[in-house]
Amino acid sequence: MHKTGGVLVCLVAAAILLATAAVASARRLSASEWSILHAMNQARMSRGLRPLRLDFRLERTAQAHSEDMLDHQYFSHGAFATRVLQSGAAGPDYGENLAWGPDSALWVVSQWLASPGHRANLLRPGFRRVGVGTATGTFDGQAGALVVTADFAGH
Repeated sequence: MHKTGGVLVCLVAAAILLATAAVASARRLSASEWSILHAMNQARMSRGLRPLRLDFRLERTAQAHSEDMLDHQYFSHGAFATRVLQSGAAGPDYGENLAWGPDSALWVVSQWLASPGHRANLLRPGFRRVGVGTATGTFDGQAGALVVTADFAGH
């Protein structure tokens, strides 16, 4: 039993690493984006859900939104539906999670898991694709803050 459990743990860990590495290679993700995507997929796979795949359309939209929030010092979904629909990403359903704080993927994902609405987006089985965009700088007076947008799509 112990040997079988160890093999299963190794297989799950390998699947997480391979899925995240394959997704990350689709675009040059920053270290923060890669870490957030990896943490998101760990949270999903530990609950029996498929890992999220990177969607370059959602990625561009998420990145632009994070940069805009940092540049203009606001924190809001704003015209989320318009942004995502204009990206050309296939739906029909979409979701968005935002965060800002320390440059820590585990902190970001733990905050999302602790919030019912964010948790629902992150763990929604029908969401299969994601774009993760980050921007780092001074935000709301806090130097070195990480501003994160995760845009989800699926059914």
